[in-house]
Amino acid sequence: MLKKFTVETKKRDEMIDVTDTVRSVVKEANVKEGAVLVYSPHTTAGITINENADPDVKKDMIRRFDEVYPWEHREDRHMEGNTAAHLKVSTVGPSQHIIVTEGDLLLGIWQGIYFCEYDGPRTRTFYVKVL
Repeated sequence: MLKKFTVETKKRDEMIDVTDTVRSVVKEANVKEGAVLVYSPHTTAGITINENADPDVKKDMIRRFDEVYPWEHREDRHMEGNTAAHLKVSTVGPSQHIIVTEGDLLLGIWQGIYFCEYDGPRTRTFYVKVL
C-alpha cells in the first residue's frame, strides 16, 4: 500500500509530527508484522524520528541546525540561496523505516515521526509505503 500526503508548511524551518498519519496508514493496511517507509521527495525537506514529548526539542534542533548551517554564507554558490536547506536534509535524510509489530509502529515511548521543512513555507508531499 502506498499513500501520498500533502503538508502545508508555514515557516522556513519547521518540524511537523506525522506519526498519527503514518499510524493510520498501517492500521488501514491491516499489517500485523512488517515495516513502513516514510519518504519525502524533496531536496529541502526530510523525515526524521525524534522526541515528541517536549516541544522544545524541535525548537532546539532547528536552532542548532541554523548554527551549523547558517542560511547565508559568503562562500555558498548555489544560485537559489538555499544551500543550508540542502545541507540540513542531507543530515536528516529523506526517509525513515519503522518496524511494524502487532499491528502498530514500533516506536519508543517518546518518539515521533517528523516531516522536516527547511525551505518553506511551501506545499509539500510525503509518501507512506507499508512493506
